[in-house]
Amino acid sequence: MRSLLTTLNAKYIHTNLAIRILYELNYEKEGLEWREFTIKESKDEVAQFCSQFDVVAFSCYIWNIHQTLDVAKRIKALNSATQILLGGPEVSYEYEDVIAQEAVDFIILGEGEIPFSQFLASYPNTDHVPNLVRKLNGKILVNPMAPQFNVKNFEHSMPYRFDVPEQLANKVLYIETSRGCPYKCEFCLASLDNKVRYLPDSTIRATLLYMMEHGRVIKFLDRTFNIKRDFTIGIFQFILEHHRPQNVFQFEITADILHPDIIEFIHQQVPKGLFRFEIGIQTVNQKANLEVSRKQSFEKTRQIIKELDYKIEMHLDLIVGLPYDYWKDIKYSIEEVFKLYAPEMQLGFLKFLKGTTMRQKEQHGYVYDPNPPYQIIESKYLSKEELVKIVKLENALEIYWNGKKAVNTLRYVSAKYSIFDFLLGLGTLFGELRDYHKYTLTDVFDILLQYAEENHIEDVVLKELIAIDYYLHFKVKPQVRFIQEVSKSERNSLIEKYRLNHHKFRFVILALNFNYALFVREQRIEKGPNHFFIQYNGISRAEVLDVHFHPVEI
Repeated sequence: MRSLLTTLNAKYIHTNLAIRILYELNYEKEGLEWREFTIKESKDEVAQFCSQFDVVAFSCYIWNIHQTLDVAKRIKALNSATQILLGGPEVSYEYEDVIAQEAVDFIILGEGEIPFSQFLASYPNTDHVPNLVRKLNGKILVNPMAPQFNVKNFEHSMPYRFDVPEQLANKVLYIETSRGCPYKCEFCLASLDNKVRYLPDSTIRATLLYMMEHGRVIKFLDRTFNIKRDFTIGIFQFILEHHRPQNVFQFEITADILHPDIIEFIHQQVPKGLFRFEIGIQTVNQKANLEVSRKQSFEKTRQIIKELDYKIEMHLDLIVGLPYDYWKDIKYSIEEVFKLYAPEMQLGFLKFLKGTTMRQKEQHGYVYDPNPPYQIIESKYLSKEELVKIVKLENALEIYWNGKKAVNTLRYVSAKYSIFDFLLGLGTLFGELRDYHKYTLTDVFDILLQYAEENHIEDVVLKELIAIDYYLHFKVKPQVRFIQEVSKSERNSLIEKYRLNHHKFRFVILALNFNYALFVREQRIEKGPNHFFIQYNGISRAEVLDVHFHPVEI
């Protein structure tokens, strides 16, 4: 029997850990192969490849289920004998509509290690394969569930050993050190498994070592990496001893329970920029948190973020649509979290994932899209119109903050105005003038300036910061826009006065109405004339020079 483990990743740089694990556990089975595709690849070409196999097993998620089912239909059209087996979180719950489809023959529910191995060993006799949903004479049958897989059986596992090592450097590599989550957040599938099980320590370290040697970006899949103090510090220490200069590591952290010893270890040992922490704040509204069984102290979380952000790159997440989160509550959460100035602030919308308790919360008047990703449409707390508006705000946040187009401008706005109102207005204007996913760099700054002039015409500093963000976005000196440089004679005089190397570098010199260096260091505007210098070398990003010509860190 020829069988294929596969999936449709969202992007080429992504990797699927699940199919690698299943392949490693069964690679000695004759005829078993594995391969990854992406959702953007030609469905016909994917189906053509898959149709050569007797069984094709797909790993399914909310981002690929539509495309997977489409490919399954095309496979069947090419070779009706090919059996389609689905697994993964998107088909493990409320699977009735999926298994009813003509193109789908089997579904594995829950963890796949035990059932997939038994499926390969028993096929075509699948009567006793645990966790398996199957069809027999027009009826849908569900086999008994297997015991939870013992992750200690991963001793000596190395799921990336079947990859071409040279290709791993261009991929995002995922590792799990544990399964399960101690929390019970009702919007999250991880809440369904409250028993945290740790993989063998030797396996974790061997896998990490291999990933560090061959890869670059490494993401830990643990839902709360910092549950155990000694384990967390041990992995951090192992990384410090073995990482390579290009490595970056991302962890999901619950900040308000971060142990003081872990904090001290970061202060004393961890170099700047090596670690990224993804922190799910979700909402500042404690009533909303409690309604979805979520425990969190925002004050403690804020304190930890501020204490560590000089060392750790923070990625903060908010969710729009939680129960008891009205418009004013969402505005407050966005305002407060934005002022932490994390390099990335993700604004997500509540999704009603199959299997989660949120689907049963009828008392809140939820209406959500019946199709993946099952996103909220309206509730008792937010109207359709309000949600549409927040989507526009989210687009502006992605373009101007997460996209690093106007970091200085938005930091200033958040200190002087309402960042919520500003992003909402900016996002609305942007959507009226351009497509959110199709625009030029000129569009980005022209629309930003137009919005500023329409709503804050008297604010000279705001306009100057927009110009600074524009000039800092290039490696070579760009076209002069927004505010003019100093006169040619003054420019020559300043270059000579400060002995600038105009043969090696190019410069933009502006006469500002505030002290930029003070704004960057202290988030404070001190009015008064100041010369401002930006240096271009044509290779790396532009540098801001202070009066002593040391680069100003931004």
